[in-house]
Amino acid sequence: MPKTLKDMRIKASEMAENARQDDIDYVLAERLGLTPSQYELKQDLELTDDQVKQVNKDVKKLAKGISPQYILGYAWFLGYKLKVARGVLIPRFETEELVEWALEHLQANDVVLDLGTGSGNITVALAKEAEKKGLTGLKYYASDIADAPLLISEENFLTYGVDVTTRKANVLLGLGKFDLIISNPPYIKPSEKNVMDQSVLDNEPKEALFGGKDGLEFYRKFAKQVRDHLNSGGRFFLEFGFSEEDELKALFAKELPDFKIEFRKDMAGKPRMVYGEWQK
Repeated sequence: MPKTLKDMRIKASEMAENARQDDIDYVLAERLGLTPSQYELKQDLELTDDQVKQVNKDVKKLAKGISPQYILGYAWFLGYKLKVARGVLIPRFETEELVEWALEHLQANDVVLDLGTGSGNITVALAKEAEKKGLTGLKYYASDIADAPLLISEENFLTYGVDVTTRKANVLLGLGKFDLIISNPPYIKPSEKNVMDQSVLDNEPKEALFGGKDGLEFYRKFAKQVRDHLNSGGRFFLEFGFSEEDELKALFAKELPDFKIEFRKDMAGKPRMVYGEWQK
């Protein structure tokens, strides 16, 4: 039986030969409570029998193609540990940049909607970071099209002591009015399946990934509905696919000519986020 981290790492790679090495290392490091640098420096660390048994269980699941975050039962987002499970989108690092941009425009007493909340990662991060900035009087709402994400998000809101009203909704239908709407909606085109990680396709909810035949189904509905759901001077922040900027510029120019629209690239230099402000 392997006793050191190095031994376990080698055995895990053999057991789950189709799994990415990064995923194996991530699960091992998380189970052992090691940072990435500690993980590399402590390859001679001796594992207990219980640790070896747990890692063996985890690696068998990796070998079956299960996502690391679902194996662990949590994901990290902007430094916050959030419960995740099958049926709930795993938070992406790119979305952290969307939250940080929204924070620049968040004001005291704003009424905020996290549209398509998933695990609730956006609301948790936004609310906790707003607390650090001393912003008060904020009211939070979170919606999703499915029940499973709403249940998981409510657990995460409870864990972090964030008071959130949750609603089941398809885009904005049936929801109220807000000062700020933020969303990481489904935007992947079916034609992009061949370049996606197989574990994403096998594990994560399709309704949270795919945005219709051209990836823009959500944005068309949103653009037609948003005026009825924003207060005067309201703002929205949306994530989108890196190949969709030109189409979204045309869509918003047509549907939202009275909005100030700004596009922004992510840290990788890819078009990723759009900000809209109602000039009313």
